[in-house]
Amino acid sequence: MRLLFDQNLSHKLVNRLGEVFPDSQHVRDVGLADADDTSVWEFAAAGGYTFVSKDSDFHQRSFLYGAPPKVIWLRIGNCTTSDIERLLRRRLEDIERFDRDEESSYLVLS
Repeated sequence: MRLLFDQNLSHKLVNRLGEVFPDSQHVRDVGLADADDTSVWEFAAAGGYTFVSKDSDFHQRSFLYGAPPKVIWLRIGNCTTSDIERLLRRRLEDIERFDRDEESSYLVLS
C-alpha cells in the first residue's frame, strides 16, 4: 500500500515508514505543497495512493466522492512525528484490512 501524506504531516514519515509502506510520498515531494484539496485528491486517486491527513476536509470528501482514493484520517491533536509513526505502526493490521476492504473509503485512527 502506498500512502500520500498531507501537508499537515511531516515529510519525514515517508522515510521512517518506508519499510512498512514502500513507495509512499509526501505532497511536498510531488509538487503539491501549495495545491488545493481537489488537486491533491485527484493526484492520490490517479496514483493509487491512500491519502493520510489530520484534515477533516478529506474525510468529508470521502463521504461525497467515495474511493479512490481511500483516506486515513488521523484524529489526534497536537503530537510529534514519532507519535504519528507509532500510531501507524501500531494500527498496521487495521490499515491493511482497510486497504483490502473494497467497500470502505475512509479509516479513522485516534
